[in-house]
Amino acid sequence: MTTSPRPLVIAHRGASGYRPEHTRSAYELAFALGADAVEPDIVASKDGVLVLRHESEISGTTDVASRREFADRRTRKVIDGKSHTGWFVEDFTWAELATLRATERLPQLRRASATFDGHEGILRLSDLLEMIDAAGRPLVLVAEIKHATHFASLGLPLDVLFAEQIRGWATADNLVIESFEQGVLMGIRSLGIPGRIVFLVEDHGSPSDLVAAHGARARSYADHLTDEGLARLATEVDGVSLSRKLIVVLDRSKRLVEVTDVVARARRAGLLVFCFTLRAENRFLAKDNRAPGNEGDLGNWRREFELIMGTGVDGVFADQPDLAIAARASLLSGA
Repeated sequence: MTTSPRPLVIAHRGASGYRPEHTRSAYELAFALGADAVEPDIVASKDGVLVLRHESEISGTTDVASRREFADRRTRKVIDGKSHTGWFVEDFTWAELATLRATERLPQLRRASATFDGHEGILRLSDLLEMIDAAGRPLVLVAEIKHATHFASLGLPLDVLFAEQIRGWATADNLVIESFEQGVLMGIRSLGIPGRIVFLVEDHGSPSDLVAAHGARARSYADHLTDEGLARLATEVDGVSLSRKLIVVLDRSKRLVEVTDVVARARRAGLLVFCFTLRAENRFLAKDNRAPGNEGDLGNWRREFELIMGTGVDGVFADQPDLAIAARASLLSGA
């Protein structure tokens, strides 16, 4: 990490602006586009295999809903306080999951990516580690552990499963581990896994593990971002990854108003600071950075990306890593 330009450009679920997320082609394209790091979301199958999926519910990113042999697996679950209906990765063995085909999560927005639907299967963490080893250049793995409290309740402790998988591969330089739940981060660290740990921070709500333990008394994400909260975090984790909504303020019409001081305050506390997620399409940009056309057309991404990078963040997650790299180069050159 120390040899890469700042901010680190982290390909979010691979080059997910161009290919269905978490597919082999998404990661291979991210490598080819020059990303410094890649970010997989990690969940677990029924038999304890670590699988790369954005969420536990998989009907939005695979063809499972069209597979008659799995029709009876459709169910409703409450995960981290939210109700979901569909098909869940933890109800399938890896052998069953390996028969599914990946699909674009945002097909109406990313029509070009959706043309790759059904071309590939889904990946395990072990598959991605092999790809990184074969990439021919140093790459950082930024591993997001998803829904740890939920999986632990099913007898699938993600801290233990991840430690078993990553031990012997991970070094202090090639691994960052992140989660919205600090408990699983502490668990992985206690198991002696090297690398940096980063606490993900949303713009609302409270961490699921704290809600499970303390209910309405749980400390909110906002509590963690006070000066006192940041000082406390600096004794527990190496960094924070902040929602873009915590860094840029939009008015009611979605126009950009200002940049907050949260990045500066977190850095003063001694924390690394990442930002999620930079996306170049009109739909995801502030209204004054949108271009004429449809939601899926690219807007003035450079202006918005440079604004966020200019706050002093150490890393950014980007669906289009090539565009983030271009914005970084422009910012560093002063152009």
